[in-house]
Amino acid sequence: MDDPVLTARELVRDRFAAARAAFLAGSVLTDRRTTTSDLDIVVLLDGPPAPFRENLVYRGWPVELFVQTEAAWHGFADQETAKRSSPLLAMCAEGMLLVDTDGLGAALQDEARERLAAGPPPLSDRERDYERYILSDLLDDLRGCADPAERVYLVAHMVQCASELVLLVGGHWLGKGKWLSRRLAAADPGMHRALSEAATQAIAGDTKGFAAVVTEVLDLAGGPLWDGYAIR
Repeated sequence: MDDPVLTARELVRDRFAAARAAFLAGSVLTDRRTTTSDLDIVVLLDGPPAPFRENLVYRGWPVELFVQTEAAWHGFADQETAKRSSPLLAMCAEGMLLVDTDGLGAALQDEARERLAAGPPPLSDRERDYERYILSDLLDDLRGCADPAERVYLVAHMVQCASELVLLVGGHWLGKGKWLSRRLAAADPGMHRALSEAATQAIAGDTKGFAAVVTEVLDLAGGPLWDGYAIR
């Protein structure tokens, strides 16, 4: 396939001649690029048809388009920040600025970098207790699980919950799928390795080590919580 940067620039020129700004982001710009990597492109327009999202194939490249107006960009960034996971901020902060006709692209990139560096909203005590309760309950389920198929699903869910709890307690951004793994690996490499290795063993049937790592995660947040937990 053609060079990803040149291809992204051509797509923006062909589809969005009036773009105020455009960013190329994702694994194609890093050594994590694979044969299935796509082009994540954020485009800023003055108005309609923005905002919209579209998937397509362009010159052999799978492409995900995130087309925004300036106002919509800020709205999405605020919504994602409230959820402590902002792919939009990450794409613009870490991506390559392809088009910038009036300075908007540079301004949004600066803002995205500042907001990412500031971190997500802090975890409240109520939120922390809820996450502790959920993971504690899952841990009890795992200890009593005798069904190999159910164990696979429990371990998968617990890896996600435990990873998110480590990130939340540490004031780090969350992520989905591979990005959750990458966020945890960057924030706490030791815990990332321990969870990943123990989860593999747990799925195979040896859950003792995984339970110990999950308990360690719970201790970071104040310890297991089930007996006496209430939502009022």
